[in-house]
Amino acid sequence: MTLIANHPERNIIRVQLKQNIVLKALRDSEMAALEPYLTVVNHQKGDLLMNQGVYEMEQYFILDGILKRQVTNHEAREMILRFSAERDIETSYAAWCLKKPTPYSIVCMTKARVASMPLTQWVDFLQSHSTVKQAFEHEVMNLMSGIMAHTITLHLLDAPGRVHRFVRKHPELFERLPKKELASYLNLSPETLSRLKHQGKI
Repeated sequence: MTLIANHPERNIIRVQLKQNIVLKALRDSEMAALEPYLTVVNHQKGDLLMNQGVYEMEQYFILDGILKRQVTNHEAREMILRFSAERDIETSYAAWCLKKPTPYSIVCMTKARVASMPLTQWVDFLQSHSTVKQAFEHEVMNLMSGIMAHTITLHLLDAPGRVHRFVRKHPELFERLPKKELASYLNLSPETLSRLKHQGKI
């Protein structure tokens, strides 16, 4: 866990942060004010960033790698809600606003580098920066809408249709994701996904 100012790759990290879907709305002076609150951590595949059911929450800005948001039921069955990668955010802002525990976990799908800060500090920052607050809340709503749309398509589309929709929505992720994880997200078996590819249907 390293502060950006002390990081040997701080110049690259600053460029990556400026490309983030939410932080790109910040002016240089505002980014400089935010930077001291951010820590950068390199994670391994499988690392748990946030556990389902906790109240201590962080705000994440993804610099490198792929994360997944997943829920687990009492029988330990998992459902992947979304994938996120470079320039994306991960958050539990809605749960924080509702004073509820986190309804999902956030896990590293690959090696990943993530900048993070306590969610309470991020919310404090937003209160005095209305432009980025608007961009952030818009992105949170966009993410929730995307998860809802995905859940609906699991019921309405056949297997090839689900794969084609994912490729259309996330072409940059299709070849990067482990096929087992992609199959799980699409509610398919890895064998079905492999067969569809072999048959030329995807």
